[in-house]
Amino acid sequence: MEQLVSSRYYLLLTFIFIIMYVLSLVPIVKSGDAEALLALKSTIDPFNSLQWQSSTNLCSWQGVKECKDGRVTKLVLEHLNLTGSLNGTSLNLLDQLRVLSFKGNSISGQIPNLSGLVNLKIIYLDNNKFNGEFPESLPGLHRLKIIVLSGNQINGEIPFSLLKLKRLYTLYLQNNELKGPIPPLNQTSLRFFNVSNNQLYGQIPVTPSLVRFNTSSFLGNAGLCGEQVKKPCPGTGTEPVLPSLNRKSNKKAKLIIIVVAASVGGLLLLFLLCFLCFIFIKRKNKSTNEVKRNKGVVEAEGVEAGDGGNGGGDGGGGFWESEGVGSLVFVGAGDQQFSYSLEDLLKASAETLGRGTMGSTYKAVMESGFIVTVKRLKDASYPRSEEFSRHVELIGRLRHPNLVPLRAYFQAKEERLLVYDYFPNGSLFSLIH
Repeated sequence: MEQLVSSRYYLLLTFIFIIMYVLSLVPIVKSGDAEALLALKSTIDPFNSLQWQSSTNLCSWQGVKECKDGRVTKLVLEHLNLTGSLNGTSLNLLDQLRVLSFKGNSISGQIPNLSGLVNLKIIYLDNNKFNGEFPESLPGLHRLKIIVLSGNQINGEIPFSLLKLKRLYTLYLQNNELKGPIPPLNQTSLRFFNVSNNQLYGQIPVTPSLVRFNTSSFLGNAGLCGEQVKKPCPGTGTEPVLPSLNRKSNKKAKLIIIVVAASVGGLLLLFLLCFLCFIFIKRKNKSTNEVKRNKGVVEAEGVEAGDGGNGGGDGGGGFWESEGVGSLVFVGAGDQQFSYSLEDLLKASAETLGRGTMGSTYKAVMESGFIVTVKRLKDASYPRSEEFSRHVELIGRLRHPNLVPLRAYFQAKEERLLVYDYFPNGSLFSLIH
């Protein structure tokens, strides 16, 4: 009898142990997101723009765009006339947030410590009235990819700790009151960057990530210098600085030697250039007839491709070489307000956005400031020009809120370009990954 009781006792203990083990494997869902949001609302919504009620489902509240396992993962409260200051204690309770946006409100005060948002990937706090220094907690959020703090009154320096964000994709800090140097950001993932209209100074770091951005990313900072803004920095000129007067004669002798050597080298270079020009002219004369025949074929194709276009010209100075004569053909009804000439497009400064199986994609900024996206197709021979024009005209008439409209196209002998509206938010692939 005692053995039977003992066996049952051990079976009961074993059963209890198994239940406790299984329960330990079940994730504990942290509650309190509703309370945290209501506490946040009490500090930023004096006009009761947010109709949140604790009796309703949290995931159906205004601005709660996504939930997972009953937790808020995407909170977007934009252009709702929110005021006051952010409650950092309440916000940090929302530790499952991936996306947080308060853009286009009137929230003021210093951006609070957000170190509790360990899963945050995207933060938009632009066009508010935030002040104080750059939030030190943001560089500690290792999953953060997009930081948009533009259009505020943030002061102090841009922290060098941003280098810890290895996945940084977008950093927009324009139209603030930031001072000091620009950190040497070297993240290969960085694709969008703007620090215009601040009080920054010093040399812009020549890192692989920052040299890809042109002057438009640094405008309105009179103290900045460097390659990106085409402004030499003081003390980096080519003229030597004499350390002392007693070495002046030695420097003068060296200078004479350099001048003589440069003169001899210049004469040799001049003779070499004359020789190369002679060879070039001789070869060019031999191929004149062939070039004229090829030019006639190209012009015929260019005229065919350019029928109905809105101006043209072979242009120059662009980021591709236009072979032959062609015109930019605009497609779609009612889009003539976007008209610009091929010459404008060829003169535009360009930035490579990506390369794919169909070709390369560029961001083209024209001299007028107008920005478009240009896709340069790899295969310019198939399909034939007539069939290509029909297909492109058909695509140009398509209009849908989720479809980037095709505005124009260009084709010549060895070139086919598609021109779209420019959207600065990156590709779907980048947002997903």
